[in-house]
Amino acid sequence: MVAAEIPLSEQLKRLTPSVRSIVQEARRTVKAAAPGAAEIATQSGPPRSSNYMWKLIRYAVDGRNVVGIGAFRSHAALFFYRGRELDDGGGLLQGGGKEARFITLRAPSDGAGPAVARMVSKAFRLGG
Repeated sequence: MVAAEIPLSEQLKRLTPSVRSIVQEARRTVKAAAPGAAEIATQSGPPRSSNYMWKLIRYAVDGRNVVGIGAFRSHAALFFYRGRELDDGGGLLQGGGKEARFITLRAPSDGAGPAVARMVSKAFRLGG
């Protein structure tokens, strides 16, 4: 039996209002940078602990994941599937995994700044 897909709008309703506003601003930034990218709602569950990321949305071009948005209990993150390859002159990117990097977003304005918008645009030029 296949579980029913949960629409993104329903997943967003499960976030606290403060985190939801951060995620919505990050979505606007990504959509402005890549209006043609596919927005795909992931089907993971809400955070069970303060360090668990709920991967909500991924954006893909030609079937390749470029950027994602995830939520924690009190903040959100933009994550970049090929973040290791991005030129980050501003020191925004965090993480030391094999490929991915992320930017922590603690307020809606964090996801709307010009430096974040430039990083998202770079990611789509690299990955899309």
